[in-house]
Amino acid sequence: MEHARRDQLEPYVTRDGSTIHEWAGPGYAAEARNQSLAEATVAPGGVTIEHLHRRSEELYLVSAGSGVLRVGDEERAVVAGDCVAIPPGTPHRLHNDGDVDLVVVCACSPPYSHEDTVLLEGAEG
Repeated sequence: MEHARRDQLEPYVTRDGSTIHEWAGPGYAAEARNQSLAEATVAPGGVTIEHLHRRSEELYLVSAGSGVLRVGDEERAVVAGDCVAIPPGTPHRLHNDGDVDLVVVCACSPPYSHEDTVLLEGAEG
């Protein structure tokens, strides 16, 4: 059985600018081949770079904080307890408009990869 503990995960900054703790996926503590699971943190006032994933579908589950999520042409306020599905090829970005960290659990299938992530020109922040 593969087992990962958050306090033992080495965080990194992903291509969109958020800080990531990757629990599961190819090459991570809990080896998974077909999906990945990570926690993304956006600091107060922070904005991720607008981006898309060519192949990966993403689920965002907000676990702390609040912010504004743009998916395609739609923007919506999100708070802890909200879940949003982001289809492959759909531009998206997060803006933390609160006073505490915005924390989002991200599930990707196929697994997240830097190579599948396209940063979009003209992204704000």
